[in-house]
Amino acid sequence: MTIKKRNIFNAFFQGLCHGMAFLVIAVLIAILVKIVMSGAGVINLQFLIKEPTEGMTKGGIFPAIFGTICITMMMIILAIPVGVSTAIYITEYAGKGLLGRIIRASINNLAGVPSIVFGLFGVGFFILFVGRGIDKIAGFELLFGQPAMIWAASTLALLVLPVIIVSTEEAMNSVPVSLREAAFGLGATRWQVIRNVVLPQARSGILTGAILGISRGVGETAPILFTGCAYFLPRLPVFTIPYVNIPIINPLDQFMGLSYHIFIMATQSTNTAETRPIQYGTTLVLIALTFLLNLSAIVFRIYFRKRSR
Repeated sequence: MTIKKRNIFNAFFQGLCHGMAFLVIAVLIAILVKIVMSGAGVINLQFLIKEPTEGMTKGGIFPAIFGTICITMMMIILAIPVGVSTAIYITEYAGKGLLGRIIRASINNLAGVPSIVFGLFGVGFFILFVGRGIDKIAGFELLFGQPAMIWAASTLALLVLPVIIVSTEEAMNSVPVSLREAAFGLGATRWQVIRNVVLPQARSGILTGAILGISRGVGETAPILFTGCAYFLPRLPVFTIPYVNIPIINPLDQFMGLSYHIFIMATQSTNTAETRPIQYGTTLVLIALTFLLNLSAIVFRIYFRKRSR
């Protein structure tokens, strides 16, 4: 192939890649414009802080916002320690051995499991096996063995684990080997090297991957479909501590979620003329929440990269 033909092919494929990239951006902009134009009219303070009324044709979506934030916080508490610990083990201890390859293959397979399968697994394992097992041992009639926020958060934590593990592993592998060797040369133990050298250097990548995984979990519907989410629940999943009257989150209660709320209103609502603006308004709130999580990942990455330099 002559140099002229090679340059033509290079220019063609470069232009094709640029065109595909701009096509993706154009589709994203079109979706956002449609959602903003259709949903911005219903978003106001009352819509954000009021509970739903009249079968979700009136009122607001505050219980759905509150439930989404609560389940996201619980998912963070459950997923990040397990994901980071697993990545530390397969990076610093398991290495390239057989066990490390088995764990990596399992993570890759877990990442390919459809979200609806996670939802069915959550029902079978967390609710029917773990929850009802606790009820049977403790003598409760039906307390843990029913759909609840803790089981939905546990299912979502399993869903986002592969993203957190892979991003943490990549961030730790990006730390120069010379830093590890220098720390070992000074007499540091392996855990001291991990804690004082590797994790501080990989902190920005770990946080970025964790937040991106969490932002994916926020918009998932199938894992919470059977494990604790309710369509119309115009109250908050909290209970008040006796004597001190302090409300706290009740992890054994059901909750409303933005993604499930959108799904039900779009598929099972019969009064579409009244509910369509609420659908788009709820979608806009969910997208804004996801964008805030992604933006926080970018801010954390820039901040910690500047500190490491």
